[in-house]
Order: sequence, then C-alpha cells, then structure tokens
Amino acid sequence: MKLLHIDSSPLGAASVSRDLTRKVVAQWMVSHPDATVDYLDLAVDAPSHLDMNSLGFRLPVDAPQLTPVQKHENAISERLVSQFLAADVVVVGAPMYNFSIPSQLKSWIDRIAQAGRTFRYTAEGPEGLAQGKTAIVVSTRGGMYAGLPMEVADHQESYLKTVFGFMGVTDVRFVRAEGLSMGDHAKAKALASAGAHILERTRDAGNDLTGSVAA
Repeated sequence: MKLLHIDSSPLGAASVSRDLTRKVVAQWMVSHPDATVDYLDLAVDAPSHLDMNSLGFRLPVDAPQLTPVQKHENAISERLVSQFLAADVVVVGAPMYNFSIPSQLKSWIDRIAQAGRTFRYTAEGPEGLAQGKTAIVVSTRGGMYAGLPMEVADHQESYLKTVFGFMGVTDVRFVRAEGLSMGDHAKAKALASAGAHILERTRDAGNDLTGSVAA
C-alpha cells in the first residue's frame, strides 16, 4: 500500500493543517505498518501555474516540436500525475484561503487533472480513471462554514470533493477543524474534535465514512 502525504500551507511549524496531516498519517500507519509514504510539500516544491509552457500535456500528439522549457514542464506534470496514480491513499492538508484552497494546491490539481490519465470523456459523459483510492482531506478554517448561512461561501471542501470525484476518487473523507481564529476556546474545541475523528477517518475503505467531521 502506498500513501501520498501532501501539505500546502506555507506556515511551517505554525500550521494547524500540517500538524493534523502528520497525525492522520501516523494513525494510518498504526493499522497499516507496511504502507510506504511519499511526501510532497507544495509550499516548498509547488509546480508553476499553467501557462503556454506547462500546458504541453494538453497539446495534441501532432503539435509542433516542444521547446526545452515545455519538455521540462511536461516532465514535472508526468512526475506528479504518476505519483498520484501510484498512491492508494492520499492525505491532503488543505487550509481555507479566501473561501477556497491555496493556489499551490490548485496548481498541483491542474497538473494531475489530465484527460486520458485521471479522467476521460465518453459518450455518456466524463469518467474518472483514478478509481479505488481513498482521499483524506484535512480542512482547516479560521471561521465557521459548516452550516448556514456561511456554507454557501465554502469553495474549499466542496471543490475538493468535486474534483476528486471527477477523477474517480469517491471515497473522500474530511477531517475538519474550523473556528481556529475565533478565540482559544473555539480553537481548542475544533482541535479536540478533529483529533477524535481522525481515528474514524483512518479506517479502511469500505466503511461509510465519507463526508465531514463537525468541529
């Protein structure tokens, strides 16, 4: 079994999402001691945003000769999508930034969302090709967005569930810590709730654990 551990927060030791992803991975390893872990720190090694050089993987096979820069960017995209496809479990630290996700995490998604690799279009519509995986998303938020009226502003968890599902990953589990900027009591409550539910979210696939953990 292969586990891909991804962090995206630039806050280093001060990051709540990084602390929680470490705990998720550690708990997963308790019940899966033979699993191997591959680590990707997007705050340190993020792919560039898509541009005319990094869009090479979307070009038709009869496209003009690629430049050295385009070949380099294609190699980055190939490395990232191959790493993702090889993983059985993906643990993602995804703090909410301005109602969505960090741009470096979006850049990673843009590199792995490849037609013919992680999805394809059929006569019946799109089909995900990265099936059989479990994604555990650590969702951290300064405010409260789990219920009305603020849930309409959530373009973080809703986006990640949609994009993983589009690529065929339907077992998406959320460990949520929200209200982290609303005072010491709210933060302590959020972390206690997230910590308790990490045990549930790290059970093997097949249990009905998709959804979100209430903070």
